[in-house]
Amino acid sequence: VSTELSQGCARGCDLCSEFNGCLRCSPKLFILLERNDIRQIGICLPSCPLGYFGLRNTDMNKCIKCKIENCESCFSRNFCTKCKEGLYLHKGRCYVTCPEGYSAANGTMECSSPAQCEMSEWGSWGPCSKKRKLCGFKKGNEERTRRILQAPSGDMSLCPPTTEVRRCTVQKNQCPEGKRKKKEEQGKQDNANGNRNRKDTKDAKSGTKKRKGRQRGAATTATAASPAQ
Repeated sequence: VSTELSQGCARGCDLCSEFNGCLRCSPKLFILLERNDIRQIGICLPSCPLGYFGLRNTDMNKCIKCKIENCESCFSRNFCTKCKEGLYLHKGRCYVTCPEGYSAANGTMECSSPAQCEMSEWGSWGPCSKKRKLCGFKKGNEERTRRILQAPSGDMSLCPPTTEVRRCTVQKNQCPEGKRKKKEEQGKQDNANGNRNRKDTKDAKSGTKKRKGRQRGAATTATAASPAQ
């Protein structure tokens, strides 16, 4: 290992070695470590080069390599600020094309936000339904809508959705046709019971008349058979 030196170092370097270059830069400068075969050489820079971002701390300012694929310059390890030529920048990442719902803004290579679309306020939630029915279920979906008032370049496909759906739960209730059917069946049953009751009543009255008739007949026969005094 080469001896550390504080004299004879490159400009801006406070401490260096013959083997590893600069070991500590002057305040406000950034140290960049470059690999040369098996050696790591330190150099001091006023700002970090492309592909690196500057990290300041009380000990020493450092240039840290961007970890984002196809990134030319970055704000932090995982947030790109400029992509390599031909690629689009979107939320700190690099893409071959802008993600769905986004487009390049004003001829740049940065994807614009759908917020550029002017949207109306959401309408109120519609009734809870299932398969276009409003009854006969417990869990369904409800929907609300909004309108696109203005779209960038008139392309409405770049705007966010105009319809939103969410799950809903209702107190399970019977459909009107089901209630009518049930009422009709109940009516038929009541009619059948009424007819049966009337028949039973009629049969009971007929049996009573027959018994009374037999009793009168028996009384007449007994009177006729009595001997004259």
